Amino acid sequence: MTIDARPLVAIVGRPNVGKSTLFNRLVGQQIAVVEDLAGTTRDRLYSDCEWAGRSFVLIDTGGLVPRATSDITHMVHEQVRMAMDEADVLIFLVDAKDGATAMDHEIAELVRRSGKPLVLAANKAESPKRRDEIYQFYELGVGEPLAIGAKQGIGTGDLLDMVVSYLPPTAELPEPPVSTKLAIVGRPNVGKSSLLNAVLGQERVIVSEVPGTTRDAVDTYVELEGERFLAIDTAGIRRKGRIEQGVERYSVLRAMRAIDRCDVAVLVLDATELVAAQDLHVAGYVTEAYKGVLIVVNKWDLVEKESQTQSEFTKIIQHEFKFMPWAPILFVSAKLGRHTDEILPAVKRIAKERMDRVPTGLLNRAMEEAVTAHNPPAVRGKRLKILYVTQADVNPPTFVFFVNDAQLMHFSYQRYIENRLRDAFGFFGTPIKLVFRNRGESET
Repeated sequence: MTIDARPLVAIVGRPNVGKSTLFNRLVGQQIAVVEDLAGTTRDRLYSDCEWAGRSFVLIDTGGLVPRATSDITHMVHEQVRMAMDEADVLIFLVDAKDGATAMDHEIAELVRRSGKPLVLAANKAESPKRRDEIYQFYELGVGEPLAIGAKQGIGTGDLLDMVVSYLPPTAELPEPPVSTKLAIVGRPNVGKSSLLNAVLGQERVIVSEVPGTTRDAVDTYVELEGERFLAIDTAGIRRKGRIEQGVERYSVLRAMRAIDRCDVAVLVLDATELVAAQDLHVAGYVTEAYKGVLIVVNKWDLVEKESQTQSEFTKIIQHEFKFMPWAPILFVSAKLGRHTDEILPAVKRIAKERMDRVPTGLLNRAMEEAVTAHNPPAVRGKRLKILYVTQADVNPPTFVFFVNDAQLMHFSYQRYIENRLRDAFGFFGTPIKLVFRNRGESET
């Protein structure tokens, strides 16, 4: 379920009239992908917006094509229809350069039938000549057109004044804080959007068998047992050498930013292909950012199973992802909704363990026992001595070790120490950061 008591404002219009440019201008940051190419925006995008003391949620939508000619355009149409249904106010955007087109007339009929308060905005009306010609949009029968230039910000203040005047009164409801941010990541066409829809219980993002359908990072709020999660669906991440210019390049950047923003990454694998090179690249991005990880093997319904099949698949995955043996694995079917209800509880547990703080006394006792059980190896006759350990931070858990000589710390002994920390204190599903400092160096 989407949780927000604030009014919703949706930008609608035919393809390539500048909806995403206007969206980015009004919210004040580059959220939607902007490309001079019809059909770039497909899913609904939501972002907070504030004007004249009023707060609302702005929705960017894909280009509306009333007579859909393909599965994708039909699904875009459905997404726009859903945005219109939930919106309190509509911004109907047209192109002053092109004038009133036949498609604009068809969309005008759709927005009229919605019965929603409407602002008609004629974009790309930067020049006096185009501003003088916007009278032609009166023929659409949806009110007085307002001349704007979204790219330069011309007229957007007047537009927001009109939008705010139509907003319904808002109840003063405290907005529950977001407890955890999770990013759904993986290579193209492994079922990330289907998985998000299964978790949310609604068709919140477009699902298609065509790789690359999701191009923007899409934020959705979802609640579990009184806790609010922010779920970020992302475009599929390809290997660097296979990233095309333009829309896909920007989509990958947004996916990487989604990983940076999240607390826990849900790494989606395809059970019919299992682990591909791209999956390892994505996992590498996530671990380098020290984010929590839940591996979700999707399309499990398509695998022929025997009694040991899941155990065998688990061994293969753990072998391939040996650099993160602490990552839990779930086998699900987003299509059938099997075991998808286990995803948020697992994410919740991972997020909680990322915030755990170990008392210094317990931490040092555990390390004394670890060193007693297995001494560090000597290097050129000199042996590493761990003098003191403290936890410097959480999310991710960060431990600072003060030692006699940090250069004596061998990676194999570092791995041993990490394993002993996990044995003693858990840290389910999250990387932990170990920092080694010479005696006398500061903690941070």
